[in-house]
Amino acid sequence: MRAVVQRVSSASVSVDGETIGKMGRGILLLLGIAETDSESDASYMLEKTLNLRIFEDTEGKMNLSLKETSGELLVVSQFTLLGDVRKGRRPSFIKAAAPEKANEIYEFFVSEAEKQVKNVSTGKFQAMMNVALVNDGPVTILVDSDKHF
Repeated sequence: MRAVVQRVSSASVSVDGETIGKMGRGILLLLGIAETDSESDASYMLEKTLNLRIFEDTEGKMNLSLKETSGELLVVSQFTLLGDVRKGRRPSFIKAAAPEKANEIYEFFVSEAEKQVKNVSTGKFQAMMNVALVNDGPVTILVDSDKHF
């Protein structure tokens, strides 16, 4: 499982011109699910995301987590995070989970997030989405459940 964690002051996602998810200060999480991922990968990714110390404390240091700041979370499924571009010019997505499996793990991730974060919004699985954000900092962190980086 791969994720792009972005600290934002606001973000939204729309499908066919209709806003389906929006948030204020918090984390926009782009989430890619691999064929080998399981609920344990989702649990790891959620724990890591919610506890990353990427928000500033009163002294201006990145020392607080989303949980500590009561921030919001917007989760957007993005299989292209599993794109492999090491060979040729066209990304290969063979390591991405099949849609049925990916949706199951995505829904598990979101339901677990809703148990820990007051305001959780989502995109629409398998839809063409437009994501708008104001990246705060900018702060962007890559996380991989296999710990490749």
